[in-house]
Amino acid sequence: MITPTATTTPTIPLPSADNGAASDTVKRAQAGDTDAFELIYHEHSARVYALCLRLSGGSGIDASELMQDVFIRAWRGLGSFRGDCAFSSWLHRLAVNVMLETARGDKRRTARVLVMEDPDIIGAQSPPVTPDIRMDLENAIAGLPRGARMAFVLHDIEGYRHDEIADQLGVAVGTVKAQLHRARKLLIKALDR
Repeated sequence: MITPTATTTPTIPLPSADNGAASDTVKRAQAGDTDAFELIYHEHSARVYALCLRLSGGSGIDASELMQDVFIRAWRGLGSFRGDCAFSSWLHRLAVNVMLETARGDKRRTARVLVMEDPDIIGAQSPPVTPDIRMDLENAIAGLPRGARMAFVLHDIEGYRHDEIADQLGVAVGTVKAQLHRARKLLIKALDR
């Protein structure tokens, strides 16, 4: 297990259904107990990986790298967790923030590297699918353009409100709604094949 040392904080705390009290394990991890953090990792890694897998478009390698980054940042940022929300909500928000930062970095790198006649085509095309391949929902979600996929996953799967997604993505609420509508249309089309 990698043991990072610097501190970072997630940008927006999530409200929680519970009282947000930090568990004994979280408190021990905040005090530097690596065994306690390992317990946290084992308890939350499957859900964080599933979220990373959906947000990354179904790439297991990308999801694994994102998950590792999430837990590195979680270790570094444990001191900033105040217990205002459930630890799982804090960790979930951290995962979304890591994915958004990665997506922004990828977009910047792509814009610097590719010479394009039409900048609107980046991420606008889904990979081609032959008629004999039966798609399941996860493959259909993975085939969505990045903006539509992120809006769909955050809203329809993870349950965020339009305004929360807009804040996270740095776009207007109308853009989120349009991307969500686009995602749903593309999913219906992909699943009807």
